[in-house]
Amino acid sequence: MGKNVIPLDKLPVVSKKNPLSQQSEEYASGSIILMDKPMHWTSFDVVAFVRNRIPPKKVGHAGTLDPLATGLLVLCSGKATKSISQIQELGKVYEAKIRMGASTPSYDAATDPDETAAWQHIKPERIEEVLNKQFTGTISQVPPIFSAIKVKGQRLYKAARRGEEMQLNPRKITIQSIKILDVSLPDITIRVHCGKGTYIRSLAHDLGIVLGSRAFLSGLRRTEIGHFRVEEACLPEDFNRFKESPNYG
Repeated sequence: MGKNVIPLDKLPVVSKKNPLSQQSEEYASGSIILMDKPMHWTSFDVVAFVRNRIPPKKVGHAGTLDPLATGLLVLCSGKATKSISQIQELGKVYEAKIRMGASTPSYDAATDPDETAAWQHIKPERIEEVLNKQFTGTISQVPPIFSAIKVKGQRLYKAARRGEEMQLNPRKITIQSIKILDVSLPDITIRVHCGKGTYIRSLAHDLGIVLGSRAFLSGLRRTEIGHFRVEEACLPEDFNRFKESPNYG
């Protein structure tokens, strides 16, 4: 653990059940803030929203969520920003909806389909077999070109929007488990427990190809990061209620 890094269990956690006044000095001394990111908000939108409402202007997040995704976003304020790397190493759980029969350049619904393929041949038992054998454990995964990864000093999504072709190398990632929640073809809903650096969009895209079709991520919600749960997280309107009050802080 780096110098002056506060252990996670020593930091106050701001949640729906444990709010702090927006004027509380604990934000500056270091706190973890659990937020439920709304759809169409960027992760930075959530950071800016919180930063503009609490005393310390030093606020950061511990793991990006795409604009079309919702769910748990862990923020750190004040001295707790030094603990962000600890949180990024924690396991994550996502609930993902995958649409078979088409693929998109961004691997999600942010861009229009560029390829279509039949999906009617896909059987539920084949989906389960493929997920268990080819998408669980330590695997290689190529990130989406529409991502915030930097290559030669520039964000990939900026190059993608300009139509530039970029060669990406596969990365080793770990997926602890995948559970099928529903199969209503052409839609599949799964729960994924994974490690750092996993792109659920790439998982959806690759699954479509392995099943002899095409696919994209049509919905995503992050429900857990380590022991933090989205049920504990604040929506923006909840956070707005944490005014200076004797009941808070």
